[in-house]
Amino acid sequence: MFLNWLSKTIESEKIDILLVAGDIFDTGMPSNQAQKLYYSFLCRIANSSCCNHVVITAGNHDSPTFLTAPEHILNALNVHVIGVLPDSIKDEVLLLDNKDQTEQIIVCAVPYLRERDIRTSEAGENIDDKNKKVVEGIKNHYAEVCRIAEEKRVKLKLKKSTPIVAMGHLFAVGGKTVDNDGVREMYVGTLAHISKDVFPKNIDYMALGHLHVPQKVKDCDYMRYCGSPLPIGFGEAKQDKKVCLIEFSEGKRVVNEISVPVFRKLEQLSGNLEEILSRLKTLKLEEANTLLEIEYCGDEIAGNLRTSLDDAVVDTKMEILRIKNQRIVEKILNNDVVEDSLDDLTENEIFERCLDVYEVPNSQRGSLIATYKEILMVVHEDDKNAE
Repeated sequence: MFLNWLSKTIESEKIDILLVAGDIFDTGMPSNQAQKLYYSFLCRIANSSCCNHVVITAGNHDSPTFLTAPEHILNALNVHVIGVLPDSIKDEVLLLDNKDQTEQIIVCAVPYLRERDIRTSEAGENIDDKNKKVVEGIKNHYAEVCRIAEEKRVKLKLKKSTPIVAMGHLFAVGGKTVDNDGVREMYVGTLAHISKDVFPKNIDYMALGHLHVPQKVKDCDYMRYCGSPLPIGFGEAKQDKKVCLIEFSEGKRVVNEISVPVFRKLEQLSGNLEEILSRLKTLKLEEANTLLEIEYCGDEIAGNLRTSLDDAVVDTKMEILRIKNQRIVEKILNNDVVEDSLDDLTENEIFERCLDVYEVPNSQRGSLIATYKEILMVVHEDDKNAE
């Protein structure tokens, strides 16, 4: 539904170029259905009356090799995919035009920068040394692509007003997140330190991906996250999702936000069984097409809770994704027996519990946790689709 809406919006707003700064998929191995939606959308945009180019860069959840595999076919559709750092950094700098070839724009299509792409390891390094190198590597990379963009603008004798737009997939300083939004630390201890000063001054607009909440970077109007187009978790249920529309005219930049319609509501219900069933009845009468997370907080232990709730949504458009039985949790806690599901624990929490089991002293935990996070990062960045 979102892709249909976006296609119509591109037509109605007469968009010349679509930029997508990762994550295209939420996994390195998307389903056949997800791939069908993706390629069908790209074909639809390629056949639009106005949009002449689509630029796609990989995010931390994407498989770079999967995205770039059909690049030659996609190039024929004016779809430019940068999944990994190319052999030549010049290939990240794209000169694009509109359908009438009357206006140009330079796009620095920088994908998610993996640590191994931007720094070299040296013996005896501590965590602070590694962090500084990552930040410096990101800064140097953007400095080089923007230098090439500026050089291209002069060499091709383009108008001085020809805008330079950069893309990125990272965590800028001060970025807002919400609980359970799936945003992972991508560099150990450094992502919160990628300030707007890292990026060159000649960037006319910075299109950022990774954070789900629509926001500016330190109130900078031309550095923005549009955020995820759909709520990724119930913590985002009340967010106003947006896409960013940027217009350039004679050296002037205007940034507008377009709200994305709510295609399917998310709702969290909490209370005793009577209160929950009453709300479900109301939603049923409204013929609500809602995804639900339910927390039971009644005084009595409801052993048949799942059955009662499932029966309440039979023959409706509603779907229960998760049920939390707070009464049973409290009973277990009172008995001093806690059996957490792995689904309820983060990778870091599991590791910290291992440290507790082995009674590792606090003086050693900092370095162990930092090393563990580095290992996690390598695992997450491994491209399982690569040869």
